[in-house]
Amino acid sequence: MNSEVKTVSTQQQELRYHPKEKTSFLGKLVLHGELIAALVSGLLIAIGWLLSKLDYGTPSVILFILAFIIGGFAKAKEGIEATINDRKLNVEMLMVFAAVGSASIGYWVEGAILIFIFALSGALETYTLNKSNREISALMDLQPEEATLLNQGIEKVIHVSSLKIGDHILVKPGERIPSDGVLIKGQTTIDEAAITGESVPVSKLIGDELFAGTVNLRGSVTIEVTKLSSETLFQKIIQLVQSAQSEKSPSQQFLEKFEGSYVKGVLAIIALMMFVPYFLLDWSWTETFYRAMILLVVTSPCALVASITPATLSAISNGARHGILFKGGVHLERLGHLHAIAFDKTGTLTRGNPEVTDVIVRDTIDMDDFLLTVASIENHSNHPLAQSIVGYTKHLLNRNLLQPEGIDDMAGWGVDGTIGNKSWQIGKADFVGKTEAEEFQNGISKSLSTEGKTIVYVKDTNGIVGILGLKDTVRNDTRSAISELKALGIHTIMLTGDGQKTAEAIAKESNVDYYFSECLPEMKVEHLKKLKVQYEHVGMVGDGINDAPALATASVGIAMGEGTDVALETADVVLMKNDLPKIADAIKLSKRMNRIIKQNIVFSISVIMLLISSNFLQIIDLPFGILGHEGSTILVILNGLRLLKS
Repeated sequence: MNSEVKTVSTQQQELRYHPKEKTSFLGKLVLHGELIAALVSGLLIAIGWLLSKLDYGTPSVILFILAFIIGGFAKAKEGIEATINDRKLNVEMLMVFAAVGSASIGYWVEGAILIFIFALSGALETYTLNKSNREISALMDLQPEEATLLNQGIEKVIHVSSLKIGDHILVKPGERIPSDGVLIKGQTTIDEAAITGESVPVSKLIGDELFAGTVNLRGSVTIEVTKLSSETLFQKIIQLVQSAQSEKSPSQQFLEKFEGSYVKGVLAIIALMMFVPYFLLDWSWTETFYRAMILLVVTSPCALVASITPATLSAISNGARHGILFKGGVHLERLGHLHAIAFDKTGTLTRGNPEVTDVIVRDTIDMDDFLLTVASIENHSNHPLAQSIVGYTKHLLNRNLLQPEGIDDMAGWGVDGTIGNKSWQIGKADFVGKTEAEEFQNGISKSLSTEGKTIVYVKDTNGIVGILGLKDTVRNDTRSAISELKALGIHTIMLTGDGQKTAEAIAKESNVDYYFSECLPEMKVEHLKKLKVQYEHVGMVGDGINDAPALATASVGIAMGEGTDVALETADVVLMKNDLPKIADAIKLSKRMNRIIKQNIVFSISVIMLLISSNFLQIIDLPFGILGHEGSTILVILNGLRLLKS
C-alpha cells in the first residue's frame, strides 16, 4: 500500500491500518495516489492529442512521455521489482513492453492510452484492497489506546499495552472498555453492538464478563483485566480479517502459477510474430511489428488475473461487515462447495445453559417454599444445574435466599443440606433413592426424560418432595437456520456427547437430518471422516475445546463467536454474533463469489481469444485492441466489486 500506516504489535503479526487522524487532505492524496496519477495521465493524453491535431508535434510528444511516466511509474516499478525478486516476467512487464513498443513505431497516443487504462485498472484494485482494509481501520478505531489503572485507590492513565492480567481499571460512563475483563465493582449497561451486533444494551452485574471496544453507558465501574491487550476478542477479530486478506484462494494460487508460464509463452509467440508474417504472409516490416505489438497488448492476462482478487477481497470485506469472519479466501471459496454440515449441540444448536422447564411437587407442598428451600441449598454448589435452579428461583420469586445450617456436597451425585433443623437431599435418582424417585407421581420423571430433560430429585425426611426438569433449550433461530441450509441442498447432522434420549429430543426440535449421540472428541473426528467420504465436502460448527479436533478435520470449520479461544483459533470461519442463520448467508456469499469469479474468467478468456483472432485477420487496430483488453480488465474488477454490497 502506498499510504502512511500506523503499526500495532501483537503476538502473532503486525497489523497495519489507516487511522482517522491521518486522513488529512495530504493523507487522502497519498491514499488515492494511483487513481490521481491515472487521472493526471489521462488529462495529459487528452491535451497531447489535442496539440497533435493542431500540428504541435514536439509539445504533444513531451506530454505523452509525461503521461507514460506519471501513469505507468507505479505499475512499472511493481513489475520490475517483482521480476527481480521472483526472477520471472509478469503482466506488468508485458504492459510496459507493449506501451514502449507502440511508441517506438509512432503510436504515441495508443501507447499512452494503454498506460492510462492499465493505471486506472490498478487503481481500482487498490481501491478494493483499501476498502477491505477500512474494515480493520473501523475496528481499530473502536479500541481505546489508554486505560485508567487503579492502584491502591490512585488513578493512573496508561497505555493499554501496559495492562497486565489481574490489574484493576476504572471505566467511566460514556467510555469504551479498554480490555477484556470481569466486572468487580458497580453495575452498568453496556452497548455491545461492536462485538455482537445487537443494538439493545445489556445490563452487567458483578462477575459478568466485559469486552474491549464496547461502551459503558452508565455508572463508573471497576474491571479486573483477564486478557492482555494483544489477546482480547477485538484483537482476534482484527487478526482474523488481516489474515483473510493475505491468504490466497486455490483459484488465485492456480492463476499466479499459470501467469508465469503464460507470460513466457506470449513472449515466445510475439518473437515469432515479429518475423514469420513478414516472410510467409508478405506483410511489411511496419505491419508485422504493429501486429506484434497489438498481440502483445491483447494477450496480456490482466483481466484474467483481476478476475479473482478483487472479488475475494470484496466478499471478505462484506462478510466482516456482517459479523462473518473468514480466515482466508481458501475457506471462503470452499464454503460454497459444502454438501453437509455437522453441528455440535451444546452452545451451538442450544443456548449452552440448562434452564428449568418443569417443577412438580407433592400435593402438600407449597411451590414457592419448595423452590426457595432448594435454591438456598443449591446456592452453595458450583454445578451448572444448581446455578440454573438458583437463577430461575431468584427471577421467579424475587426473595432473599435462606442460609442453610449445614451443607455436604457430594460431587457428581448431589448435595445434602439442612434448613430449620430439617434435612434435604437434592440430586440424582440414585442419590435420593432410585426406586422411590422413579415411582414419584406415577413415574412422571420417565416421561420428562424422554423429552431430553435432566431430572433433579428433592427428598426430605418424609420421602420425595418434588422434582425439577432442566433442559438445554434450543436457540430461537436454530430451526430457521437449519431450514435455510436444507433449502440450499445441504445435509445437517448433530454430533453430541449427550445420551440417546436427549440427543433425539434436541435433534427433533432442531430439525436436523440425523444425529450421533454419546460422542467423545475423538468420536466426532471419526464421524466427520466418514461424512467426508459420503459427502466429500463437510463443514463443522462448534464452540468448545472438545470441538477443536473436529473443526480442524472438517473441510471448513465454523466457530461460534462466544466459543472458547481454542475453537476460535482452530476454525476457518467465525460467527461473531453467534447467529446461526449467518451460516446460510456465508454459503450464499461464497456461491455468489464463486459464480462471479467464473463469470470473470470466462469473459476475460473470451475477450482475449476474440482479440487475438481479430488481430491475425487484420481487422482490429491498436486503439481497439487496447480498449478491448483494458476495458475487459476494468469490467471484471467492477463485477467483483459488486460483492461489497449486501
